[in-house]
Amino acid sequence: MLLGVIAWNEFRGGNPPRFAPLSRPGILILLQAAALVVYGQTQSSAVAGSPGSNAPVVITLDDAIRLAQASEPGYAAAKATSQSAALDRSIARTSLLPSARLYNQDIYTQPNGLYAEGGEGVRTPNPKFVANDSRPREYIAQGIAEETLSVTGFAGVHHADAAAAMASAEQEIARRGLVVAITSMFFSSLAAERKLAVAEEARQEVADFTQLTSKREEAREVAHADVVKAQLVEQQRIRDAEDARLAAEKARLELGVILFPDPRTPYTLSVPAAEGPLASKEDVEKAAAENSPELKSALAALAASQADVTAAWGAMLPNAVLSVNYGIDANEFAVNGPLVDPSGLKARNLGYSTTVTVNLPVWDWLSNQHKVKQSEIRRDVAKVALSNTQRRLIAQLDEAYSEAHAAHDQLASLDLSVAAATESLRLTKMRYTGGEATVLEVVDAENTYVSTEDAREDGRVRYETARAELQAITGTM
Repeated sequence: MLLGVIAWNEFRGGNPPRFAPLSRPGILILLQAAALVVYGQTQSSAVAGSPGSNAPVVITLDDAIRLAQASEPGYAAAKATSQSAALDRSIARTSLLPSARLYNQDIYTQPNGLYAEGGEGVRTPNPKFVANDSRPREYIAQGIAEETLSVTGFAGVHHADAAAAMASAEQEIARRGLVVAITSMFFSSLAAERKLAVAEEARQEVADFTQLTSKREEAREVAHADVVKAQLVEQQRIRDAEDARLAAEKARLELGVILFPDPRTPYTLSVPAAEGPLASKEDVEKAAAENSPELKSALAALAASQADVTAAWGAMLPNAVLSVNYGIDANEFAVNGPLVDPSGLKARNLGYSTTVTVNLPVWDWLSNQHKVKQSEIRRDVAKVALSNTQRRLIAQLDEAYSEAHAAHDQLASLDLSVAAATESLRLTKMRYTGGEATVLEVVDAENTYVSTEDAREDGRVRYETARAELQAITGTM
């Protein structure tokens, strides 16, 4: 890239502008500023992981969870349901507040040919429909405020509150389940990459061992059978390495589907720091009792069913409706009427009226009683579900804690096994080189090393998944 630097020098009247080069220190300052800007843009692109950048994106476990929450459809559906339930609660609460509306109507009725004598000798035609006013035209323009008081309305608010709480708990259940799934996939992908590295290392080890057996055969120190055995094992290691590469690629694509718009996006996983020891059983049980979304969802479901019972009973109780109307309902669309009293005051069309209505149910062929029984049946089912949730939570807590505790204890044992297998392979190869061990002993040591390495990676995935499940129950993630 060529950077040209010029400076404005002089411009007078109609003469063309003249430019003069900057001094050397000025040019150096501008070059340094431009370099800083380019460096900042490059760093921003690298951090953002733009598609045009060839550098793979570094993903931590927290990044993976955050990206999954933004793109996983199951969690998105649970979140949308929770938001919709919160709006339903607001709608239910507003139903208890007075409502206001504007009512406008113009009524025209055909006259019947007869006239009526009104005040001050005014003759007006009579309408054909006796239900209408005494004149053919009637204008209504009113503002109406209404308020309905009923047990059913208050029960509906309680039901909406419980439904919103249940939806919020279900969203938390979905979030914790997603965290467990992403944690398992994250460490499974790390384990697959590590297994691939072990498979490649084992393949190279066997290739070196094949060369060693060939040299010893040329020196007439071993039989040709050792070379054949080493070649067979090398071929198997090549196939194992291909399978490990395929498994690692599958794990990366499965995780990439959730994290990126294009699952083929190159990325690397950042190994998290080692976690501390597990909390005590008492602390875990206390946290689970306070933060279990399953228990909160069951309690909310019971509260919603109890609100339904109240609403069913409320349908058999009286309800009151208060209505306040303010405006005009007259034969002229005007504030004042045409009639004038002897004192000279005109009749006022603008005014208000109030209505109080009390509805008392009398007989409905037992439909409301049946609705009460239905709601009570559903409430009893909710009680059974709550009891089952409590028992299942206790069992899941004990199982998850035992699993996490056992997996944690086995990690140290697996590390010792890997160290022992590595040392055994080294010593066995030294003994074979010295003619003190057979080829079968070397092959067995190599198989033991690979199997212990794979077992340690599987144990790591098992522990991290069990720990995530325990945290999902206790809400400490």
